[in-house]
Amino acid sequence: MPALLIFDCDGTLIDSERLYNLAWVEVLGRYGLPWTTDDCARRLMGRTLPDCYAIVAQAMGRDSLPDDFEDEVFAASDRVFAREGLQVIDGVREALAALPHAKCIASSGVYEHVRDNLAQTGLLAHFGVERIFTASMVARGKPAPDVFLHAARRMGAAPQDCIVIEDSVPGVLGGRAAGMRVLGYGGNHHDPVALRAAGAEVFDDMRALPALIG
Repeated sequence: MPALLIFDCDGTLIDSERLYNLAWVEVLGRYGLPWTTDDCARRLMGRTLPDCYAIVAQAMGRDSLPDDFEDEVFAASDRVFAREGLQVIDGVREALAALPHAKCIASSGVYEHVRDNLAQTGLLAHFGVERIFTASMVARGKPAPDVFLHAARRMGAAPQDCIVIEDSVPGVLGGRAAGMRVLGYGGNHHDPVALRAAGAEVFDDMRALPALIG
């Protein structure tokens, strides 16, 4: 039995990745960058906000973004979340209820956003605020292994005894670099081919997770 299950949050537990991509499309369109939600998912999904900003600035041919750019992104996200509503990925509640293992979160997102989204969807009880680890706590975000190793260390688990559950290529690469087994969620709007190529064991139904973990 694994000592620790390390879950990503956005797109893995909560269908928030899609909403963030809608917000990105709205903001980037105002700056003349005509990315689709698929473009945003491919280029930005699983990465920290500073890394996203660097990618966007480069795509715009700029050295830096306006000082209020982050405020625009957050405001657009708030509008999209209010309009679309925040939903749990299908099958997640059943999977978490069937998994007695120690669990934590390792996310590229902003800590407060991750905490609030988990609380709003009722999933925080499966983890607790003290078991949310984000890229702001380490030197490098995904695809570096830092946040996964930090989570394992804080939870008292050896990397080889951890299983990572991810939905993004940077997350899969980070988990593999940490020496952990990685299960890649390829359902919903995700790309199972890319996840498999990055080194994940791919599955497409969260209800299958307990059997995969064993």
